[in-house]
Amino acid sequence: MAQMKEGFCYKIFGMRIICDIELPELIVDISRQIPDVTIKKAHLLEKWVDAAKNNPIYIVERNLIMFKVPELAIFCIQDGNRINYSPLSAGNNDQIRLYILGTCMGALLNQRNSLPLHGSAVAINGKAYAIVGDSGAGKSTLASALINKGFPLLTDDVIALKNNKDGHPLVLPAYPQQKLWENSLKEFKIDSANLSPLFERETKFAVPIREQFFNKPLPLAGIFELVTCEGEKVKLDSMNPLERLHVLFQHTYRNLFIKRLGLREWHLQYTASFAKNIEMYRLTRPTSRFTASELATLIEETVLKEELVHD
Repeated sequence: MAQMKEGFCYKIFGMRIICDIELPELIVDISRQIPDVTIKKAHLLEKWVDAAKNNPIYIVERNLIMFKVPELAIFCIQDGNRINYSPLSAGNNDQIRLYILGTCMGALLNQRNSLPLHGSAVAINGKAYAIVGDSGAGKSTLASALINKGFPLLTDDVIALKNNKDGHPLVLPAYPQQKLWENSLKEFKIDSANLSPLFERETKFAVPIREQFFNKPLPLAGIFELVTCEGEKVKLDSMNPLERLHVLFQHTYRNLFIKRLGLREWHLQYTASFAKNIEMYRLTRPTSRFTASELATLIEETVLKEELVHD
């Protein structure tokens, strides 16, 4: 474990972070470079009480986001380089870790003008393909089906996009873990006995995938929005330009922060700059049966077809 005097050092979304608690999901960073982000415990209760008089749930300002999880902790994300947490009870590091790697990281990426999308991304033939959708749509399950086909994972839950020097968005790798429901584990014949259940979700588990993880940024080549339906058949449709911008905003991770951070215009310009240059599809799956493998094959065939057209 790479531990400095100030804490534990890791890499996530192209950033070097240092944290005063262990984040075992993340990839250890052994370099001695100055960290991009510092995560540590702080006394936030007085600041929260003073600032949260008008909104007892969250506070969003230009360079500061605060929110409170009752009976767990107060969190503060500031200036794109600091995450502070203030526990409200003892012995909650596992739960606190989930919020640090979820909502806090999404807010931090927004502050750093790195677009976070809600979904998973896999590597196919040297390019990144994102799967976005509402909670419960089956994004991680579909990504797992693609992993089983030999396409490694770049990120699960939060997809971080950052432009390269040519102005094309890259998907930045997160960490080698998925979050899968017990039903999905059974379909994939994965034994949950040695897996850790997530906080307050006893039937959703953290699944390490170190052997199937791609740890380098890749250019974003396509986005698949996953939605559910009452029918029996899977369906794939191309999106028109207006649909694309709506979908990208709808599935921006914690998009309620965008306007309050003064980033609405940036978000529109940024998504418009690449939405017209990548492929975007809507994948519809029935809720009546397990379709992840079928959908994964459909994505694979679609990507291959697009590559043949462009070549």
